[in-house]
Formats: sequence, C-alpha cells, structure tokens
Amino acid sequence: MTTSIAITGGTLVDASGERVGDLLILGDRIVAFGSFEIPATAEIIDATGLHVAPGLVDLGVFAVERAACAAGGITRIALMPDQSPPLDDPGLVQRAALAAKPQLWVHPLAAATRALAGDELAEFAMMRKSGARAVATGRTWIANSGTMRRVLSYAGSLGMTVIVHAEDGGLVGNAVATAGETATRHGFTAAPAIAEAMAIARDILLAEETGAALHFRQVTTAGGFERIRRAKSRGAKITCGVTPAHLLLSDIAVSDFRTFARLSPPLRSEDDRQATRAALADGTIDVLCSGHDPRGPEAKRLPFADAEPGVAGAETLLALGLGLVRDGLITLPRLMVLLSAAPSRILGVDAGQLSVDAPADICLFDSDAPWQIRGAKFRSFAGNTPFDGLPVQGRVVRTIKGGRTIF
Repeated sequence: MTTSIAITGGTLVDASGERVGDLLILGDRIVAFGSFEIPATAEIIDATGLHVAPGLVDLGVFAVERAACAAGGITRIALMPDQSPPLDDPGLVQRAALAAKPQLWVHPLAAATRALAGDELAEFAMMRKSGARAVATGRTWIANSGTMRRVLSYAGSLGMTVIVHAEDGGLVGNAVATAGETATRHGFTAAPAIAEAMAIARDILLAEETGAALHFRQVTTAGGFERIRRAKSRGAKITCGVTPAHLLLSDIAVSDFRTFARLSPPLRSEDDRQATRAALADGTIDVLCSGHDPRGPEAKRLPFADAEPGVAGAETLLALGLGLVRDGLITLPRLMVLLSAAPSRILGVDAGQLSVDAPADICLFDSDAPWQIRGAKFRSFAGNTPFDGLPVQGRVVRTIKGGRTIF
C-alpha cells in the first residue's frame, strides 16, 4: 500500500515565497498543499512553529556522507569527479549514482578530462547515459585553452553544464593563501587574488564563443564578480556559487595557522569578503553550497602549508545560510533558491520546489533553534570546520527524501 504523509501547521517556503499551509505526500510525490482534506490513513507530522522547505541540493561535494547530509537537510548532492579513481568512466559514474540509495540522491559530475589531468577529453555522452548530470574540471583549472574550448563545445552539444574551478594555475602554483598582509606576516606561499579573475575571464570568453552553459563553483573576489556581472548582462549562460566560509570569514581567520581555515580557493581579504556579500545581495551569486570536503586529523593536523584544504560543511550549510537572512542580506525565499531551486536547475533535475507532483524531498527546520557548532559532534567522519564553537540559530528537525524520513 502506498503510504501518505500530511505535514500540518507549518510555514511552507520555497522560491515562490512563504505561506502558512499543509502539505500532503503520497508515495514519493507531493500531491497537495495549502488546504485539503487529510486522508484517514495518513501519517500526520505536526510542523507547528517550523518551516517546511524543499530538500536542499548541494552542488559540488567531495564525499558521499548520508548521515551528515540528512542531518543538514540535504536530500541531493552533486558529487565532484575527484574520487579515487576519478569519475571519468561510465561504469564509475553509474556506481557513484547508486552509492547512497535509498537515503540520498547522488548526481555524479563527469570528469571533464581523463583522470582529471587536463589533457584528453573524457566521454561525456556515455557518462551522461550512466547518470552524470553535468561536467566538472574538479579541484583544478584546465590550463590548456584549446582543451577547455573542446570541453565546453562537447558538453554544450549535449546540453550539459560545465562546472569549473576558477584559479589560474600558472599564478597559483603551490600557493596556500591569498597574497596580502596576513600571508606576508605568516610566511605563507601566496598567490594574487587576480588569479581568480583571470581564470574567469578566459572561461567566459570560451563559453560565449561555444554557447555552452558554464558554472563557476566558487567565486570569491571582487574582480571575479565584476566579470560575471558583465557576462550576465550580455546574456551569457553563466552562473556562480559560493560557500558560507567566503561570506563570513576573511584571511584573518588563518592568522593562528588554523588549518581548518585552509580552503580552496583560499580565504580572501576583507574587501573581497565584502564584495562577495554584495554579490549575494544583488543576485550575482546563484548558488550557496557547502563545499563539503571532510578531512581527518592525518590531513589537517599538520603544518599549515602541508595540510589539505577543505571543510566539512554539510551539517552547517542551512544554519549559516539562515544567519545571512537574519543579517538582512537575503530573504528566506531567496535562500531557498540558492540552496535548492537554482542548483536543481543547473543540474537539470526535478527538484527544488513545493508543488503538486514534485518529488517528496522535504526539509523541516526550526529557524530560531539555538545551538553551537561543534565539529566533534558532527555525523560526518571528520569535523574540520572553521566555525567550530560558533553559536548559530536554525536547526533541521526532519529530513524526508522520496517520501521517507531519513533524519
């Protein structure tokens, strides 16, 4: 028998706005919302005092962690191709897509080049048939412009978005920080912030020339945002994302050699942080993602230059996003666009809205619930968060994926 669930008394919120009402799930789909007669056999979930939102869609994570994602209200992830081995083969893509069923939707991103080496193109069409939802360059930038043009042309012909890392490798080299006073004082190998704008400028030109859709996974500098604004004004198919870390922290956060604040791209100057917040407020930024990249002690408890970059961000994504709403930077419906509707659109998946016949992927959260971020208590295998100890408000109460409670 197909089960039915009625979520009652909550405030429904998605890209279309906020409204008080109920929601009815039948099987794995939403069948009614607003006001309706509740079936006698339905399981009733009282959501009084809670927000009822679409499940979050996290665009560009590096590890499949079902418990961490469920605790963070995330029902779908776009998995980066930087796996072992890289996702450059249809069989590997298919296996990745099935890795977390039935607890989590995994949408693999096809490696743009064989072994992510930046040279020979991978076979996108075959990987698309195996479940790949987009193409990605991985953690690095493709230096060869000819190769990048072929990637965009091939992906564009298939209707697949290309997701890129935006840092010119020739400028970045082995740098671990952004050039500036903090890096100089601490003796960090550093690269200028313009490495991002240079990479963005080239890739935008190639995307416009080929007509391909291009998504910059993380943009973090004023120069980068300026180029994206200009491209969007010309009608280019350009989108970009950012993590909470680059909105809330500047490079001062690494002043005590804190490896948990070593990220890729690295934290920027305060001026660039403010430019990132302005880009979020004016709509230049399309996606807010966690950058979930859990790293254990063997990778983080090292000298700063030797530590691996990354953050375990799945469990704090919503709470930190709600902080941006309380700051007045964005509205709650806009946050739902950033966390769910926009990443769904970029991936081409049917998700991100509370509407009839939409997937029953739901996140119930208490926007006022206070708690303190403690990496040691994460459900992730690692707690490498630069926000350890930070008091926040807003906590996931229940996560439903495909009509089934997973948290």
